[in-house]
Amino acid sequence: MIAIELALSPTPERLAARPAHRAIVAELHARGVVHAAGPFADDSGALVLVDGDLATAEEVLAGDPYYRSTHGVRVVSVREWAPVVGP
Repeated sequence: MIAIELALSPTPERLAARPAHRAIVAELHARGVVHAAGPFADDSGALVLVDGDLATAEEVLAGDPYYRSTHGVRVVSVREWAPVVGP
């Protein structure tokens, strides 16, 4: 599993891009590519858990303009995660 951590700021561009981004993430979840995703409670960042390897995570990032070109969104880290409990 890969954890993608984002830093978010409340820019108008990010808020406008969020509905399209959430639709893409929902479709990836339905296909089993994204295990879970969502913002932190204070909306200062978000976490995306990808079922797959680093190449799969890079495809997720490349396939959604939210990560690449939206002012107010910054990818903080992309790293392998090895949960010891859970599904």
